[in-house]
Amino acid sequence: MKLDDHYELYRQTCLRFAKEKIAPFVDEWEEAELFPLELYREAAAAGVLAAAYPEEYGGGGGDMLDGLIGVEAWLTGGSSGVVAGLGSLGIALPPILVLGSEEQKRRFVSPVLAGEKVAALAITEPGTGSDVAGISTRAVRDGSDYLISGSKLFITSGARADTVSVLARTGADKHGGLTFFVIEKGMPGFTVSRALKKTGWRASDTAELAFDEVRVPEANRIGEEGSGFVALMKNFQHERLALAFYGHATAAIALEDAIAYAKERQAFGRPLVGFQVTRHKLARMATEVEAARTLDYSCALRVRDGEYLVTEVSMAKNFAAEVAQRVCYEAVQIFGGMGFMRETRVERLSRDARLLPIGGGTTEIMNEIIAKGLGL
Repeated sequence: MKLDDHYELYRQTCLRFAKEKIAPFVDEWEEAELFPLELYREAAAAGVLAAAYPEEYGGGGGDMLDGLIGVEAWLTGGSSGVVAGLGSLGIALPPILVLGSEEQKRRFVSPVLAGEKVAALAITEPGTGSDVAGISTRAVRDGSDYLISGSKLFITSGARADTVSVLARTGADKHGGLTFFVIEKGMPGFTVSRALKKTGWRASDTAELAFDEVRVPEANRIGEEGSGFVALMKNFQHERLALAFYGHATAAIALEDAIAYAKERQAFGRPLVGFQVTRHKLARMATEVEAARTLDYSCALRVRDGEYLVTEVSMAKNFAAEVAQRVCYEAVQIFGGMGFMRETRVERLSRDARLLPIGGGTTEIMNEIIAKGLGL
């Protein structure tokens, strides 16, 4: 899809960063289940970490489409985990940018955009996933401070985060009783319970966090009490659109690898592409990738231009997640036994794709949202 020149220039910058700074090291980082913190600073220096954020806080002055193009391009480095970890600011900072004061934005946003600090978002709890209104982590007033107690689960960048945007309950109202706070590394009572082992996205650290009466000053409350749920719902639309971009980009890479392998691999005296069944399989895969990409960009451009899409973004996320899984499955099938080996990229892609129908709202929740949008 042809975009304005500045988007294409940014895409090329991100592709170059992925080729030079991610791809050569990705196997090592996947095995270590971690990438070096220096990558944040390198991304900031290269101008690819903060392009979508306001200039006054150290960003590049771009828009949300820049961020999505970055996700798409970074994935060519070969690891969704690296992209998720490097891009965790994309879900951690929006509540602060939407609800926070100028002082909070400069204090919590600017160092992250400079690559000096790592930010995470903490919503999911051991007993609360898609039902955000069921959050039980509590923030209780104690003078001019709050005492926060509870736990959060599956937190991307949680083990290394310097700041965590935490959604906690400040009131009894199911939706109106939720408030965002920034909890900082080193605050007494804040601990990383455990780093989590995952099937895919291995290069991103994912953690369970515990809060035992963490004393948080009022200056770290983001927005007014009760403002958290609405801000989170807006944030969800961007997160879901980003996951849709993960989907079509993952599928596109798997397709590229499958085509290259099918041209090279010989069977029964001819390359795999010499068989109609392989050609038709690749044709179907390419069609689905293009359909997902087109839907994703259509939604992204409308959101960039000010539309608040819920139904369509849910459609895009579901479809791209399904396409990623199908295309990765078929890519592994084309590779045969080699597709089951850790040394091939399609093996990793097939594992990474499995998270897409779960993260940011499950396929089932997206279908309920779509059904509601249809008046059902």
